[in-house]
Amino acid sequence: MSSLQLDAVTRPQPGRRSRNGDATTTMASTLTARLRNDIIRGRLAPGSKLKIKDLAEAYGVGTIPLREALSRLTTSGFLDFEDQKGFRVRPVSQAELQDLTRVRLLVEKEALRDAIAHADLDWEERIVGALHRMSRLPIVQPERGATLNTDWESAHDDFHRQLLSNCSSAWLKGFADTLRDQTTRYRHLTVGASAGPQRNVPGEHKAIVDAILARDADAACRVLEQHLQRTTELALTHSNTEPGFVAS
Repeated sequence: MSSLQLDAVTRPQPGRRSRNGDATTTMASTLTARLRNDIIRGRLAPGSKLKIKDLAEAYGVGTIPLREALSRLTTSGFLDFEDQKGFRVRPVSQAELQDLTRVRLLVEKEALRDAIAHADLDWEERIVGALHRMSRLPIVQPERGATLNTDWESAHDDFHRQLLSNCSSAWLKGFADTLRDQTTRYRHLTVGASAGPQRNVPGEHKAIVDAILARDADAACRVLEQHLQRTTELALTHSNTEPGFVAS
């Protein structure tokens, strides 16, 4: 089952599937999260075909919650589905990364402006706390082949979510979450772009927070754009050596 690229961490102990509809739905939700995580981390390789039978065996689940989970991931953009061909992990490409970044900037800058317009001390405390936690964690794990540190990744995701948490629009925040999930795939595929000596990631994050604390929306949006564009530029450069990356 070479296309799956799963490790022991992703394999649960097989169990009986509940006949209860609620239990099946809960299982599908759990499975959706696990599959999404494996796609983001590249354990399920971009462009790889997913066979229901092989997946059910690998994850120790029945086909009903598995199909539901795959359908959810298709809706959220992680998988493609074609009649007669089934499910396939969505490919990655330089063109898509550029498009994701462009749309993400449109959404996040608007959400950040709105958040600053409604700024209060509670929001500032959440941002500063998220920044502090992230700054205390290493970005990569050298002992695991320089892979992204899962604790830092979680803290990083929370930091960017907190930046927009004071926005009054649930739709903007929802779109931002979806776009951030998609760009996370690219960060894992091009981990060198996040931790190389060519940039100061902690400094970039602090500059965003400093501008927010100064209640300077123009500066905050400017440094946020620079931060996201820098990640994209480095990822595009790094992608030339990554298997599975499509140039356009």
